[in-house]
Amino acid sequence: MTSTALPPAPPVPVTAFEQRFGHPPGLVVLFLTEMWERFSYYGMRGLLVLYMTKYLFLDGRSDAVAGFFVLKGALEAVFGTLEIKPLASQIYGLYTGLVYLTPFFGGMLADKVLGQRKTVVIGGVLMAIGHFVMAIEGLFFLALLLLILGNGCFKPNISTQLGGLYADGDPRRDRAFSIFYVGINLGAFVSNLVCATLAALYGWHVGFGAAGVGMVLGLVIYLAGRRWLSPEAPRLQRGSAGASPQQPLTKNERSRVAALIGLCALNVVFWAVYEQQGNTMQLWADDQTHWPTIAGFQIPSPWFQSFNPFMIFLFTPLLAFFWGWQSRRGKEPSSVAKMAIGCIVLGSSFLVMVAGAYVVGAGKGSLLWPLACTAMLTLGELYLSPIGLSLVTKVAPTRIVGMMMGMWFLSSFVGNYLSGLIGMFYTRMPKTGFFLLLTALGVGAGLAMWAFNGRLKRAIGHEV
Repeated sequence: MTSTALPPAPPVPVTAFEQRFGHPPGLVVLFLTEMWERFSYYGMRGLLVLYMTKYLFLDGRSDAVAGFFVLKGALEAVFGTLEIKPLASQIYGLYTGLVYLTPFFGGMLADKVLGQRKTVVIGGVLMAIGHFVMAIEGLFFLALLLLILGNGCFKPNISTQLGGLYADGDPRRDRAFSIFYVGINLGAFVSNLVCATLAALYGWHVGFGAAGVGMVLGLVIYLAGRRWLSPEAPRLQRGSAGASPQQPLTKNERSRVAALIGLCALNVVFWAVYEQQGNTMQLWADDQTHWPTIAGFQIPSPWFQSFNPFMIFLFTPLLAFFWGWQSRRGKEPSSVAKMAIGCIVLGSSFLVMVAGAYVVGAGKGSLLWPLACTAMLTLGELYLSPIGLSLVTKVAPTRIVGMMMGMWFLSSFVGNYLSGLIGMFYTRMPKTGFFLLLTALGVGAGLAMWAFNGRLKRAIGHEV
């Protein structure tokens, strides 16, 4: 049967900027927008667990937090009595999980109602308000809700607009997503150096406020650079001739969607393990790591969160060179194989922490333990995360690409929530056993993904 899907929006016209630098100027706009949005997200995330365990939930302050006892009671009805760290781990998992659930609906909202540009602006405004509301302790959960909803509108539609800058089959698309990923991590790198330092010197709320300023800057850049973005594809309107939202997908499109869903399911465990760096690994960095003092200034432990994006800057060009070397010899892994390798490397990274926990015991140890683990973890991330983003924009049917990008983030929702559940065992198991559990989960997910590699490649197509 012939598809009646609307054609994709054309890529942007070639400009003098593109002729000189090899990419359209819209890449710069989206790079900077996402950089500041990630500055705001990771600046807040790096403080979140410590804020709950070291301040907000101590000395009766939680009594004034609207909804605290309702949420705590609901969680304890399922998991039993929760001390401060397991409770904070659960809230961390719920927050970071829901941050990746709402993009599924944000993608549909853009595809069917508002369009990508309006949805991104709404998301940016909600997130900026949420960061500033974090300064009001009693509205802590309202602030988290605003951030969750705002991210849902923002996240999937920035990524799909990036894919829209390039024509189908354009080999620059994967490179563009790698450049875009550097922007994400540039924001993440700077965020903790700025927000954590301000929080240490002037208080938690100043650190959260700095995250809000970053979100406002990202929104301003996006609004100023809209003319460089690709035209939006026409939205499918209810009742329009030949463009009903209920129009079934073709057999090929269904095959592609099913393959993406399978990949997303296998991707869940990756994020459950990966997100420990903002949860239990941050607790390790704070409680069991010696941090140096420079000129009388004690380096805040959330600076640990900046090491992952720093290693991304270091590893990205090295991996690009390595993959190019493999490609010239016809040995570059497929996208799915790269993702499987990423899972296996991620799981193996926690063997470093198994050794570290054995050596350090209940005391404090060298900073090299969490840094070495993070270096390996970052390598695994680069094999999976940007490759997956690019894969979705290449494989998803054009008329539901926003929703499918949301589906990709939906796997992150489940994984991030599981990270909170898994993090509860950090204080209930020996540390060596806990890190071995993370190793087994990561390596197991990678091996499962590798086993399905051939089937997924056949379903998706040889071009990936």
